Amino acid sequence: MSRVNILVIDDDQQICELLQGYLQRQDFNVFYQHDGRDVLSVLGEKKIDLVILDLMLPGEDGLSICQKIRQHSAVMIIMLTAVGEETDRIVGIEMGADDYLAKPFNPRELLARIKALIRRTSGELGQQRQQQQFAKVTNLYFADWMLDRNKCQLVSPEKIVIPLTQGEYALLTVLLEHANQVLSRDQLLSVIHNREAGPFDRTIDVQIARLRKKIESDAKNPHYIKTIRGGGYQFIAKVTYG
Repeated sequence: MSRVNILVIDDDQQICELLQGYLQRQDFNVFYQHDGRDVLSVLGEKKIDLVILDLMLPGEDGLSICQKIRQHSAVMIIMLTAVGEETDRIVGIEMGADDYLAKPFNPRELLARIKALIRRTSGELGQQRQQQQFAKVTNLYFADWMLDRNKCQLVSPEKIVIPLTQGEYALLTVLLEHANQVLSRDQLLSVIHNREAGPFDRTIDVQIARLRKKIESDAKNPHYIKTIRGGGYQFIAKVTYG
């Protein structure tokens, strides 16, 4: 397997050098820049697999850069935010970030987040998921929709490819694999993001809202993804595979 290419966007030279040295010792290729200028060109030229993006940047801020990247690429994005800035984290997920980490952070925790993202984009969402009956199938079907697990794409009944972030793809896959079962937010966060939910963690809720906008005819009155009061979420559909 080829080495993963990581782009760090942070205006702090010390953090950039620290992450580059640490992650390269973990067998990643790491590049960095201090702002978001030409980020789309860099993504293509260096074939970047994952972006570590600081929220607070000179000039164009991290949220705008995240949105720009997501409009053109499904590359994995981990956003770095200030401690206590819960609103910024939620907005970051809404803009398409796959995960976030508050500064200051332990590089080992960042490494764990990176590995979790890579595992789930490779079809490995943890030992529990590998034991499920759908773990090795290529496609999942519900109604006239198809989730192509080989290409990581969602195809609508009209045969239109619906863009998904890595987080949305992973969340939809888990929901389909456990169709008609109630899954708590803690369960979803543990399987998808490999961490426990904090008291105000709304990552799953935001990603559910994004998914509803893409697959529901009326996101405010969902047919497929039901909210279970005090329980979590339940995907209501007959799911087949092949």
